[in-house]
Amino acid sequence: MQHTITALVENKPGVLARVAGLFARRGFNIESLAVSITEDPSVSRMTIVVGGDDAVLEQITKQLNKLIDVIKVVDYKGIPIVERELALIKVNADAGVRSEIMQIVDIFRAKIIDVSEKTFTVEVTGSVDKINAIEKLLESYGIKEVVRTGRIAMMRGAKTP
Repeated sequence: MQHTITALVENKPGVLARVAGLFARRGFNIESLAVSITEDPSVSRMTIVVGGDDAVLEQITKQLNKLIDVIKVVDYKGIPIVERELALIKVNADAGVRSEIMQIVDIFRAKIIDVSEKTFTVEVTGSVDKINAIEKLLESYGIKEVVRTGRIAMMRGAKTP
């Protein structure tokens, strides 16, 4: 089972290495990690997706809270959130299939952001399921490359961590 957690951390060198080191030492696998500066430039937000049961998640949360650079950890389990992921997919697009690919892109409200003689690069944003679905449909045309950001999330409504 996947869990999405957010860690608000001090925005300074070495913090990411300490957090990643904690995961490595404890044997926890990070499935995705997105880091960015928040509205406060001295604070960064790490959105971490990890696999495991509730006991693993509790261990991770406790260990993260022990790190001096960690300000707050939020486990989004049971909390209404908005979550998104971005993917860039480079797919073979020979002349005979270009219209089919463009229809798929339209259905998923994605965008073709680069065109070459033989390929399209598609940008798609949405849930993990949406990105998996368009990727699966485009596989039959021959995917040349996929880059995904990993999940980012925030609480719904006015509440903040």
